[in-house]
Amino acid sequence: MAFAGEVAWVTGASSGIGAAVARALAAAGAHVILSGRNADALAEVAADCAKGNEAALILPFEATDLDAARVAADTAWEWAASRSGGIDLLFNNAGISQRSLAVNTDYAVYERIIAVDLLAPIALTQAVLGRMVERRKGRIAMVSSVAGKVGVPMRSAYSAAKFGLIGYADALRTEVTSEGLQVHVIAPGSVRTNVSRNALNADGSRRGVSDKAIDKGIAPADAAAAILEAMAAGEREIVVARGFEQEIGEACRTPDAIFDKMAALVANGYAAKMEQASVE
Repeated sequence: MAFAGEVAWVTGASSGIGAAVARALAAAGAHVILSGRNADALAEVAADCAKGNEAALILPFEATDLDAARVAADTAWEWAASRSGGIDLLFNNAGISQRSLAVNTDYAVYERIIAVDLLAPIALTQAVLGRMVERRKGRIAMVSSVAGKVGVPMRSAYSAAKFGLIGYADALRTEVTSEGLQVHVIAPGSVRTNVSRNALNADGSRRGVSDKAIDKGIAPADAAAAILEAMAAGEREIVVARGFEQEIGEACRTPDAIFDKMAALVANGYAAKMEQASVE
């Protein structure tokens, strides 16, 4: 019951992993905030997440609309403050994939995927981070991918964004662990979602068809259960995959000892020393 009574904000919550995580959190007793572009789909998920007389809060916005994201962050925090004191979990899940060879891919595809998969979750995290640090409580989860641990063919933009997301999360963790916050990186393999149908082709158009690996992948509800169990146990890097994808994720896993050493640098005054050196 790690999430009972807490407030969790889930992006990309209209379907797939995000919707499954939102439902699982609500079932565990959490108050849930749902964001994504499709307000009607969010309403359907919200109906599943309702508890008694309380409905989930729906905050629809386009992930790359940073002004809308900041407004949503303020609204979400105010709603959360009246329930548990603030946002206890920010689950950054919104994203878009790709299916095209780099040599054929328009640069605009790279801009779009990096904006959605990397810059948008960073912006939303930054919008609530200061308040989490002030409160000295909170979890931040970043849904990356096995393709964010090793480069995967026909996903050069996607891998670039998801590698970057892990880099941001790992660096952030070093800074906020001593402030009482937890940062989780989630690296799914093939999960039975619309990720392939919604992926971008070389020209930026929607692919519209799925992959066999995705269609035979892990059920979203099973992925959500594994993710939340690992988060509750304090795991910092969470691989949710099977077969060769699991082998990739495990082979590229960062040892916990490295995370501990990097966090210890900040806890022992590294940042303060660096700031002082820049002044001098």
